[in-house]
Formats: sequence, structure tokens, C-alpha cells
Amino acid sequence: MYPLIRNRRLRTSESIRRLVRETVITPDDFLVPLFVVEGKGIKEEIASMPNYYRLSLDNLEKEVRELWQMGLCAVLLFVKVPDNLKDNEGTEALNSNGLMQRAIQTVKSACPEMLVMTDVALDPYSSFGHDGIVAEGKILNDETSEVLGEMSISHAQAGADFVAPSDMMDGRILTIREALENEGLTDTGIMSYAAKYASAFYGPFRDALDSAPVAVQNVPKDKKTYQMDPANRFEAIKETQMDVAEGADIVMVKPGLAYLDIVREIRNEVEVPVAVYQVSGEYAMLKAAAEKGWLDHDAVMLEQLIALKRAGANIIASYFAKDAVRLL
Repeated sequence: MYPLIRNRRLRTSESIRRLVRETVITPDDFLVPLFVVEGKGIKEEIASMPNYYRLSLDNLEKEVRELWQMGLCAVLLFVKVPDNLKDNEGTEALNSNGLMQRAIQTVKSACPEMLVMTDVALDPYSSFGHDGIVAEGKILNDETSEVLGEMSISHAQAGADFVAPSDMMDGRILTIREALENEGLTDTGIMSYAAKYASAFYGPFRDALDSAPVAVQNVPKDKKTYQMDPANRFEAIKETQMDVAEGADIVMVKPGLAYLDIVREIRNEVEVPVAVYQVSGEYAMLKAAAEKGWLDHDAVMLEQLIALKRAGANIIASYFAKDAVRLL
């Protein structure tokens, strides 16, 4: 006797598949990372990230207007700082007329309703490419957190809606939250990179910002003393719960596809929105495979994005955002 329940009845046509689909991608799911450089008229392709660019402020303005027209409503800003402005303390990060501060103002002037999130970390400003101040053979935690608090104030005063600390210093969310509160910046949100792993997927991003870490004193040429061990799962839950308790409004898992189990674990544990970062290495791999003709670019891209959302992400930071929205 044939079964009374046939699951394939709900797969017989595209119409019924659409009607019962559990996970749907929309433009509202995306946070668009943007790389900003000094200069004018610059739209410079990143060699390891095909079809992605470093933009001068005038082209940032054009890009933001295009994103808004496409229905994309949030950007995450990163800046490539000239080498002559880098030092061990990240002094340039606190410049009220610095590139990040002007980038925030550019976006808000071009498109006031665009949600602006900003990277808060010292590595773009560090002469050593690390996320913290280097001294006595280690990355200083508390001293770095104090600078991150000052950085966050500067970004908020320039017009940022959310600051996004990506450094993984202990206690930095509380330090930033208190710094913002003390300045009366109570509406500024914090998106914490709560579970950021010491991943090998970040290479193209570091090319984009020229921010690769170097060995200095006894500090190794990696970030394993402050970013998380990829082998650990429960630690991610602990880190995230602590960040929420310290005042994070949104928490993020980074990278994405290799950490879908972590996305789901955290989604089950916390009651704040969960973001995931589909990082540069994930982007570059698909671009390279598609260029070789080994994979269908658009089909795999959408499948990856669906997987990220299905795992529990409310927000997807992705270099594929524009490509995906065009297809949607």
C-alpha cells in the first residue's frame, strides 16, 4: 500500500514550493560592508575580491545612493588608513576629522535614512596590524578597551547609528556602553562581534585594508590570543551571553558558513538579533570557482545565503548583497 502522506506533493511545482518555503531572503536581511579610502574619484577593485572595491568619499556617496535605491538599508564601514597615520596606539582613530568620521558624515548626508554601522577596532590604525595596543610582549586588554570606548564616542558623534567592536577584548562592550552613556549618546547601538574566530578566511579582507598582523616582540603573526579557537563551541555561547549582559544590542558570529552550528546555538540562547558575517574568504572562493566554471555562481550564492538565514541569522553581512538583491 502506498503511503497516505507523500511529501513530494509539496514539491511538484515552483508555485507550491514558493507557497510553503520556510526561509526567504529579502533586501532587509543584508548589511553591506564598504571599504573607504582617501582621495577622489577612486573606485579600486580589490585583487582578491573580484568585483568589490575600495571607494573614495565621492564614490561612497554614489554607492550609498545606489544601495538605497535597490532596497538595501544598512552599511558597515571600514577604512584603509594611510601608513603614515598608523601607530601602536591607534591615535588616528580618535581624529574627529578622520576618514571614518568623514565617511559616516558622507553616508548620512547622501542618504539620511541609511543605517550606518562602523568598525571599531585598532587594526586598521595599528602599525602592527593588531586589534589592540602591543606592549611587553602581549596585546593589552584594558588599555585597548579604553581606546575603543573613545573611538565609539567619536563615531557616534559623527552620526553612526551603531558601533561594531570587532576586536574581542574582554569587557570592551561594557566599556563602550558606559562611555556612550556618559556622553549622553544613549541611542547609539552596539553590534558586538561576540563570537569572532581566529579564522583563516580573513585574508582578502586584510588585503583590502592592508591590515595584516605582523609578529612583534613576543606577539605572534596571528590573532589567536584574543580571537576564538575554531575548535570551540561552548565558549561562543559564553562570550555572547557576556556581551549581551554588558549592553550589546545585536550579536554577531564571524565567519559564516563554517560556523552555522554556532549561529544556531547562539540564536537558541539569546533574545537579541543575531548577525552573521559571510567573510571575504567565503566570497573569494565562490568567485574563483565560478570564474573557473566549476560552480554556478548565482545558484551557490543564494544557497549559501539561505543556509545562513536558515541557521538563525537575522542579519547577514555579505559582499554578495547587491548581487543577491538583483536576483531577488
